[in-house]
Amino acid sequence: MAPELGSYQYVPETKEILDWADLVTLDLSKYGTPEGNKELAKFLIDAIREKGFFYVKNFNISQERVNRQFALGKEFYELPLEEKLKYVPDLDNGKFNGYTPAGRRIIDEATGLRDRIEIYNIPKFNGHFPQKHPAVVQERITEIEEFARALHTEVLDPLFVLLAIALELPEDYFTNIHRYEDKSEDHLRYMKYSKYSPEETARLTSWVQGHTDLGSFTLLFRQPVAALQIKDHSTGEWKWVKPQDRTLTVNACDALSFLTGGYVKSTIHRVTIPPKDQQHVDRLGLLYFSRPRNDLKLYTVKSPLLEREGYTQNEFEASGNPVPTMEEWTFAKQKWQRTPNRSYADNAYRTATILPGFKEKIYDEVPGSSPAVPVSA
Repeated sequence: MAPELGSYQYVPETKEILDWADLVTLDLSKYGTPEGNKELAKFLIDAIREKGFFYVKNFNISQERVNRQFALGKEFYELPLEEKLKYVPDLDNGKFNGYTPAGRRIIDEATGLRDRIEIYNIPKFNGHFPQKHPAVVQERITEIEEFARALHTEVLDPLFVLLAIALELPEDYFTNIHRYEDKSEDHLRYMKYSKYSPEETARLTSWVQGHTDLGSFTLLFRQPVAALQIKDHSTGEWKWVKPQDRTLTVNACDALSFLTGGYVKSTIHRVTIPPKDQQHVDRLGLLYFSRPRNDLKLYTVKSPLLEREGYTQNEFEASGNPVPTMEEWTFAKQKWQRTPNRSYADNAYRTATILPGFKEKIYDEVPGSSPAVPVSA
């Protein structure tokens, strides 16, 4: 029997006045009737096209279960580093399930200061991803599996049905390419951002530069340490994302952008320096990353709505380059993301070609960065 988890204490929210993003909340208690689904489908498509991020409430997972996952993540990160290092995958070749230690990125070129971000990824429990875990995780693996599967059935499946309705596709279109039993690179993540000294903080502009996620939807549980910012699709302004009680924060990602020919925009976001009254604490994150099945080729779907609106080709199709499978796309972008010793100031890296036909973009400038070097697509 696993030792009892300690309670998890959330830090107080910031008292500073921040420029919060005006995000909408999708209420899943309305899901399940034709009228409710139609209303929510419009709500969803407007949210991901106009803002990219939105909140979800009433998703049938208790706050107690969420708190236990945060407590588990906290226990994992309290393990000695030498124990955590036993679970590092082949990061240099794009592998990501297991533990990623801090310090692979240079975040201040002048001093050589490195990131303090640690990641522990747990893949799907569907037989495709055997993985060893430290005892603190393995002893609670049944509970973790129940939680991960609940996120799929209670949150993701409804979102995929609503997206299909919005795009005038069969309701099961997106659920069929995101079935839990199929091989895909979904994973649950415990993520820790350790604090910096006041002197170090004064040199930094962000902890993680502006970027997009590579999958379908990312689910982010409430994190009271304010640091997440999104880039507004319409104005280009950076806005803070406010933590909301008993909600998930959700963002659309690259795969959905490819599958809709750019109609669904992949959300640009970053993790910046917390406000002064929260800079003395570490930041623990709990996330779930959803991705289509590995063998799916990322062609633009044949949707009546997309045809009418003129969204019929994604970057790969428009450039005449081969359209990758989701697996090819995942590991190409993960390998780029995990490049060791990279510097945030290296714009040649930040505009690299991930696959022929797709080049990364610079979404925020880093002080001291070099001019972007064109890279052939």
